[in-house]
Amino acid sequence: MASPEKRVIHQDSISVNQDERRTIFVVGLGMVGIAFIEKMLNLDEAKRYRLVTCGEESHLAYNRVALTDYFQHRSVEKLYLNQVEWYAQQDPERFLFHTGERATSLDIVAHSVTTSKGRRISYDYCVFATGSESILPSYVSPVGGERARGVFVYRNISDLDKMLSYSEQEHVRGGRAVVVGGGLIGLEAAKAVFDLETISEVVIINRQAFPLSRQLDDEGGEIVLRRIEAMGVRVFTRTSVKDIITSDGILTGLTLSDGQHLKAEMVIYAIGITPRDDLARQAGLKCVDNGGIIVNDLLQTSAQDTYAIGECANWKGNTYGLIAPGVEMADILSFNFTQVETGLGSFKPRVMNMPDLSTKLKLMGVDVASFGDYFADKRSARGVLTSKVAVAEPLTRNTAEKAIHTKSPVWEVCPPETDYSNGVKEGEVAINTGTTEMKRGSRRAALDGPIECLTYRDPFSYVYKKYIFTADGKYLLGGMMVGDTSDYVKLVSIVKKKKELEEPPSKFIIGSGSKGQDDGADLDDDTQICSCHNITKGAIGKSVKAGVVTLSDLKAKTKIGTGCGGCVPLATNIFNAEMKKAGHAVSNHLCPHFCMARQELFGVVKIRKLKTFPEVMEAAGVKKDSLGCEICKPAIGSILSSLYNELVLAPVHHANQDTNDKYLANIQRNGTFSVVPRVAGGEITPNKLIVLGQVAKKYNLYTKITGGQRIDLFGAHKQDLPDIWGELVAAGFESGHAYGKALRTVKSCVGTTWCRYGIGDSVGMAIHLEERYKGIRSPHKLKGGVSGCVRECAEAQSKDFGLIATDKGWNIFLAGNGGSNPRHATLFATDVPPSKVFHILDRFLMYYIHTADKLMRTARWVEQFDGGIERLKKILIDDELGICANLEREMGELIGSYADEWKAVVNDPARRRQFRQFVNTDEHRPQTEVIKERGQERPADWPERLPPAKLGESAIVTPKSEWGWRKLATVHDLMPTDDATTSAAVKYGDSQLAIFHIPRRGYFATQQMCPHKRAFVLDHGIVGDDLDGNLYVSCPLHKRNFRLTDGKCLNDEDFSIIPFDVKQEGSDLLVLLPDSDKLDAVIGTSKWMVKQASAELASRGGGERIEIAGVGIGLSESGSACSGGQSSCSGGNASLDW
Repeated sequence: MASPEKRVIHQDSISVNQDERRTIFVVGLGMVGIAFIEKMLNLDEAKRYRLVTCGEESHLAYNRVALTDYFQHRSVEKLYLNQVEWYAQQDPERFLFHTGERATSLDIVAHSVTTSKGRRISYDYCVFATGSESILPSYVSPVGGERARGVFVYRNISDLDKMLSYSEQEHVRGGRAVVVGGGLIGLEAAKAVFDLETISEVVIINRQAFPLSRQLDDEGGEIVLRRIEAMGVRVFTRTSVKDIITSDGILTGLTLSDGQHLKAEMVIYAIGITPRDDLARQAGLKCVDNGGIIVNDLLQTSAQDTYAIGECANWKGNTYGLIAPGVEMADILSFNFTQVETGLGSFKPRVMNMPDLSTKLKLMGVDVASFGDYFADKRSARGVLTSKVAVAEPLTRNTAEKAIHTKSPVWEVCPPETDYSNGVKEGEVAINTGTTEMKRGSRRAALDGPIECLTYRDPFSYVYKKYIFTADGKYLLGGMMVGDTSDYVKLVSIVKKKKELEEPPSKFIIGSGSKGQDDGADLDDDTQICSCHNITKGAIGKSVKAGVVTLSDLKAKTKIGTGCGGCVPLATNIFNAEMKKAGHAVSNHLCPHFCMARQELFGVVKIRKLKTFPEVMEAAGVKKDSLGCEICKPAIGSILSSLYNELVLAPVHHANQDTNDKYLANIQRNGTFSVVPRVAGGEITPNKLIVLGQVAKKYNLYTKITGGQRIDLFGAHKQDLPDIWGELVAAGFESGHAYGKALRTVKSCVGTTWCRYGIGDSVGMAIHLEERYKGIRSPHKLKGGVSGCVRECAEAQSKDFGLIATDKGWNIFLAGNGGSNPRHATLFATDVPPSKVFHILDRFLMYYIHTADKLMRTARWVEQFDGGIERLKKILIDDELGICANLEREMGELIGSYADEWKAVVNDPARRRQFRQFVNTDEHRPQTEVIKERGQERPADWPERLPPAKLGESAIVTPKSEWGWRKLATVHDLMPTDDATTSAAVKYGDSQLAIFHIPRRGYFATQQMCPHKRAFVLDHGIVGDDLDGNLYVSCPLHKRNFRLTDGKCLNDEDFSIIPFDVKQEGSDLLVLLPDSDKLDAVIGTSKWMVKQASAELASRGGGERIEIAGVGIGLSESGSACSGGQSSCSGGNASLDW
């Protein structure tokens, strides 16, 4: 037999010609056969295959496990897995079917099949999906069964039609129906005839002491027995039928093994099934003596190009009568035909593993479920579990209906969390149980040790539960439930994940409370919420009681969230909770300028096709001529980018961007920037590494490997950024978007590229994902991860989206993140084929972009999403809202609009001019002292504490009446527009100033330094206004807002800056200023530059001031209080010599 790699047909993204398609003939149009066909049609995006099938029944494929429902509605169409229209819509060049036609012979050499209608079909591959047939006891031969009227089996529509017709006959009406067999099929059959009006009595004959002996122990079976008997159904246990009694060929009764005669008008045998392998045997395929076509791990038979799936296949001595293993086989085979080689990289062929035989169904009105190793306690005494006992390798089970037919499938996936309650009546027991082989992994020691069981029995409510744990209580091995199966999905998931339990075993019986959104209700009032400013929970409540009604007011009053910002989510929740307590309505408005949430504003912008901030303000703003603010401008800038993806440096968009996006680089605490080229998937060539090293050395950049598997170059001066990126672009690098609320990285392990454990090509997939989503703006930053196996070296479960390879495809995890409030990603879809991954991620990311609040990570979005992750599954997998096609289309448009932002800057001289440090000189001025550490340069530390700094005109010794107009810039330097604000920095002596242009309001100027952290960055800040018309600039580092007219800080009374008058004369801009030395004494760069020695002094508590390059009170390098020895340095105001 050929190797799987050679026998599997490879697939890529390019469609093949019709003549090149290979034909797959599927023998049988049952549940497994149609499952395989649907999966092939879904996965074969390259259209490499043509599928042909024939089914001997006259009906289309129907749901055989729902046969009992047929007794109610008598309509086979209601059982169809696909309606007639679905078949009519299929391309006959891809799928051709014949009903009422049976394959009668197979030539495995000539690769051809002949049907009962004389049709001869040539094929390249043949797949047996012939299923199984019911067993009759030895005393009733098939011929005898046909002759003895009243003897039936419960297997297909034809069987049921015969039963229904016979039950209407006069001698049967009001009679007794006997069901032989107390297993799953037997109880299904008993319920069917119990509901027939023509049958007055139903009897079940069960060889065992209790029904469902393959799913339940005696205690659970007893509960089921009592419930059945309470319905009025008699159950004979520990007995069997010896023979049938007939009169003139009509059934009249049964003879039991104890000699008793039981009158009966009908008997239905449900004592087992046997594989249908007669055609395979005739063709010479190897089969097991007692039934089943022998297949290997790849589901190949003994004949080349011939496979078998479902109940007819015998794998390792086992055949399976449940539908789930058959659908699993269909998954494996369709995957190997289409996904092993694609344009997205290679993947190991999937192989058959021990299937999960968990079941959940409703029989005779009783909910019954068993999961995991539910008989672990029966194979050995409690506490003496032998090493031969283990849990079968858990595989994802697909439901009978949903795995085969979904509304608008991106992938027929049924995660462990999926509810199996609808239509999952795995109505057949395994034919041969065989010996369950166990996978041994990290739990081997626990599994090989003793076990313990927890049981709950309520005979009054017909409820029974038994859960089996390792003796230490750390792992759940399996269990069974009767009457109450509400925890089934959760428990199956726990067993499959094989993870250590987070709760004591008792919680699984008595239950535990669920945790909602964290609003700090369980925190004491003295609990510190903001560590930067030592703000407690109680302070938030007091502020609300004192009249604070907005989060921005809370920040201004308490400074909470104005440091690192890590406390903002919890602080927001606590604030909202306190507002509700106080009887206030909690607003989710974007900001004072827009009385709507981001989600609502996104809809307005999209529907009305608004493309600029002024258009959005005009259409939806509170005041149509407002400038906006540091909250709404970036949020709307992100919305516009998410919809249209125009260059953020375009004049109409530039003013909306925070500093990072404004200069396409992350601003650092000393006013320099970081350079982060994209290294997709973490894969980089030696030549590119050399380029990075050369650039870092040339521009003296601090170099560090990031957690996202790329290289950060820190300390780049703004004016050097275009030149640095010019060299990087020339070497083939693109922007890494480390500065944007966009995709950052997709981390990967080496996967099948190098790792001996690799299953999936994690590097290839990560590169494809990163290349696909690069540059897409979103409410917050996005990170991805791809691990090539369950060892999870890429930490995919801590990312906004992550993939982990299994032997069946990719498990997709969503909404994880690290940071101050980490969240483990949630398993969203399992075993997704490589070609289907993008569909799910496209939908997820686009829906997140549509509906998340501003600056909300995917983790918080999912936590606060109405209905949570389960609701998202219905929307994004099941397409419950009918929006998935639109989401995918919108994502496709965004992807198609990508352009490298840095390449656009490098190639445009006008845009390069925006990166000058000063527009009036080429001189460069350092902002912070540089120190050397571990062989690299970095900025001096900020002191842990800095004193307040309120600067004003009074600090300048020269009266304003003696100031003069100084030409410092031209109109061209500011590049003013009618739609957006612009700004630039100028140098005057040793002082730095920021000049701003505001459309229709003129020019303004202030000092360049923000006194909060002594950072020379105000020209980078967003210019906005409040509803009272106050114009201000927001410092890009920590959002201190300084009014442009008088320098007052609007949200922190400890700080203020000096404003200056500006006027335009022709094309020149003049600023009213004192002499440079007088101004330098107050705001000179040297005076305010942070140095390491002063930072250490302040951190040790050695004074509440820092060294300002020899000009303040405090230790200078010379040891004097002031380098000039003057009481007030350089003639400055002594009140500033702190």
